[in-house]
Amino acid sequence: MGRIKEVLSKCKIWRWYILIFVTVGSQKFQFNRLLIEIDRLIESNLIDDKVFAQIGYSTYIPKNFDYKMFLDKNEYIDKIDNCEIVITHGGTGSIINSVKKGKKVIGVPRQSEYGEHVDNHQYDIIDQFYESNLIYGISGIESLEKALREIKKINFREYTSNTKNIIGILDDFLLA
Repeated sequence: MGRIKEVLSKCKIWRWYILIFVTVGSQKFQFNRLLIEIDRLIESNLIDDKVFAQIGYSTYIPKNFDYKMFLDKNEYIDKIDNCEIVITHGGTGSIINSVKKGKKVIGVPRQSEYGEHVDNHQYDIIDQFYESNLIYGISGIESLEKALREIKKINFREYTSNTKNIIGILDDFLLA
């Protein structure tokens, strides 16, 4: 089965199996640990799906999957539209863009101790989305393999935006 996927991938006919989109955001911090772990899982045949990553300012160059440092808005939306699973850092924009489109999301927090961010606030963000049953949140890279196995079996809650309600409340308040 792996050889068939490889041939079809080269022919751009790969959508019949799962595409995993990895995004690390556009902050000026690397997220090498995530990219290294994905490479390791592919090398170990624990990921056999097609993977594409937006690697941002990471210094690690993936060996086993396609990548681009940054994507413009249309490319980014296209990757989300054409994937089944999104593996993302704990940025609210990346998470919300993915869950709005009904994608299965694995949230992986950046950690300040590895120079991936200024603090560890992404744990809180991922925990909130996880507790709301919108994503599969993990606290460490070592849990990614398990998350990839389990996420395919999980039905998440549908995301609904509260923006219109909030704007309505503000309008009522300001116009009163």
